[in-house]
Amino acid sequence: MDRGIFQVYVASLEQTMENIHFDLRETMDQFQELCFMITLERIVPVEIITDIRQTYKHIQDQLTRIRGVKQLLEGKYRRYYHRDCQRERELMEFAFLARSLYSKFRYTLEEIEAKRRLRDRGEHFKAYHQRLPFPWFQSKRNQIVLLRNLRTLGELDYKTRFDLEYKQRREVIQNAMRSVSLFALSGEATLLDNLQSRMRLREYDIKERLTRDELRGALTHLREITLPEVERVIRRFVDTSEFSKLRCLLLTIQSQQDLEKEILWSAENMFRMMGMGELKILST
Repeated sequence: MDRGIFQVYVASLEQTMENIHFDLRETMDQFQELCFMITLERIVPVEIITDIRQTYKHIQDQLTRIRGVKQLLEGKYRRYYHRDCQRERELMEFAFLARSLYSKFRYTLEEIEAKRRLRDRGEHFKAYHQRLPFPWFQSKRNQIVLLRNLRTLGELDYKTRFDLEYKQRREVIQNAMRSVSLFALSGEATLLDNLQSRMRLREYDIKERLTRDELRGALTHLREITLPEVERVIRRFVDTSEFSKLRCLLLTIQSQQDLEKEILWSAENMFRMMGMGELKILST
């Protein structure tokens, strides 16, 4: 093939990626709406459960297709291919969000089934209490979502390749790029009420009001991000004049093992001793 034919073929592959990307954007909106219908309190029609499973399979199939096209472009045709970084970031978010929502869906179905079996036997439902690492959240559901997000971060979007160069790159990604930032904010109840109402997080982020004067959360990052950047995110939710009335603790973790480190217990004690207007940034 001459150069012109190569460029035409690459353009057709890039258009295929764009079409899949557009399809995924629409499908993800539908998938989120379907998953929001699944709650412990609601009787869920079998058709909805089937739609969720089929939609998730379609999302995974489309992600596999686009990864295959991308691998071809970055390999044989890399001289003619220009990466779309914004599209890649969005696809990574789709992959993470889809796994997170589907995992939550399966967990909720298990709870619904356990509750039904116990009700049929005339017993009261009591959730199974598994052993968890440092409980950043009081809600068991939020704690499990946190653990699930940490696990998914390590599995996200890795292609099956075994060459040394890719293995080293994968280790760099796992060790540097993806992380979860935990935050704790404490102050007057009315101040936290206002803050909580303004705080708009993504579907896979978490916030929980532990007590009237304490708010905790977890922000999941699919790219490398520094704690000062996270601090700026938190400050966007809080008026400058109000921040001096809060105490704020930020720390970053990358795996469930980080939740088992002594620094989490130390951070808990440190937070209780901080003064209003004080900010501390820690790293595991």
